[in-house]
Amino acid sequence: MKRLMLMLALGSGLQTAAAQTTIEFWHSFGDAKRGDWIKARADEYNKAHPGVTVVPSYKGAYNDSLQATILAARQNKAPALVQIFEVGSQLALDSGMFQPVSSVKGVDFGDYIKPVINYYTINGKVNSLPFNSSSPVLYYNKDLMTKAGLSAATPPTTFGGVLRACAKIKVALPDTKCMSLALYGWFVEQWMSEQNALLFNNSNGRAGRATATTLNGAAGKKIFQFFKDLQDKGYLTNTGKLADTDGTNAIFSNQRAVFTINSTADLGNQIAAAKTAGFQLGVSVLPIPDGTARNGVVIGGASLWIPKNLSKPQAEAALDFALYMTNTKNMADWHKLTGYYPVRNTSITALRGQGWFTSSPLQITAFNQLLATKSNPASAGALNGVAIQTRTLMEQGLQKVTGGQGVDAVLSDTANQINAALTDYNKNFK
Repeated sequence: MKRLMLMLALGSGLQTAAAQTTIEFWHSFGDAKRGDWIKARADEYNKAHPGVTVVPSYKGAYNDSLQATILAARQNKAPALVQIFEVGSQLALDSGMFQPVSSVKGVDFGDYIKPVINYYTINGKVNSLPFNSSSPVLYYNKDLMTKAGLSAATPPTTFGGVLRACAKIKVALPDTKCMSLALYGWFVEQWMSEQNALLFNNSNGRAGRATATTLNGAAGKKIFQFFKDLQDKGYLTNTGKLADTDGTNAIFSNQRAVFTINSTADLGNQIAAAKTAGFQLGVSVLPIPDGTARNGVVIGGASLWIPKNLSKPQAEAALDFALYMTNTKNMADWHKLTGYYPVRNTSITALRGQGWFTSSPLQITAFNQLLATKSNPASAGALNGVAIQTRTLMEQGLQKVTGGQGVDAVLSDTANQINAALTDYNKNFK
């Protein structure tokens, strides 16, 4: 009898072990603040779901994580859930390694903020679940603005307004630069959207595969000319490195520049840095080209993807955890911790009910800018399989114009390089 009971107990244990579903979750947050938050959500989920074990792990920067996932999928060792940055979406789709989250099981995506869910909706399918989303804003030093004779209550909202403010700052504060601005392709993408201008043909690669860029048109010229004007007039400062927003943040935080442009995800760090340095921080909308009707920003950040070839329990558990991590309460808390948007409308409602925007008024500007974004192909964001390379080429172009080269020639050369990269890439999909 004892032997029979032992065999039954062992058999029960084997069945429990067999029923256990493990969800490897690869993400790109190596810092303790965000990484620990993710681990805490996984621990909560595991405790509430004894049959599932979510194992989050840092897998390197966005591009490194995406490449590692594609390689692992080819070896049938893919994680069940992976965080992929927004411009990696077309590459992720083209890899053939992922399944739309909308096909895993029925999900109502109606609570997600429209500009956010629009980015990740491709060919009528929600391919990935929004997680950490952001857009750029203007950060400014109120104290330095006042010293320069400018009104801290009315920061510039256009390129011309920035240049006029810079002219006053140069005279009043000769030892302080006006604008700390990184050579960053993401900013170019934002300013194309704000002008309701496509960065690529075929409706930004959403009506068909992108085959050519429209960067060298009138909208792109205004952006590159802005960088050149800032540099030529002595208003611009940065580290000279491509996409070095950490460097421009440091310049701004050390009060060596009055303005900087960066992600809303930096807001928490910017507030802390301003407090340490002893100045009043201001936040305003992204300045746009003069005479432009504001169209809205493109979502930055990343989303959560589920690979193919998972068992049904794995895929459903991966999506279930992703939905838990991005639920109303968690997204509100995530926003408070990091400055990333809470991607759900109910999270915004909850934050308003808590008085969050009253106690933290700097947050509301970013929200209003996002919620005022118009839904169209420009603001939905550009899709193309060489988006990572495209950003680098645009950044190299910005480096050239701030180094003294002419805007027209640089734009023409940059567009030719992007088009050549697209042609090479698209040969794989004929």
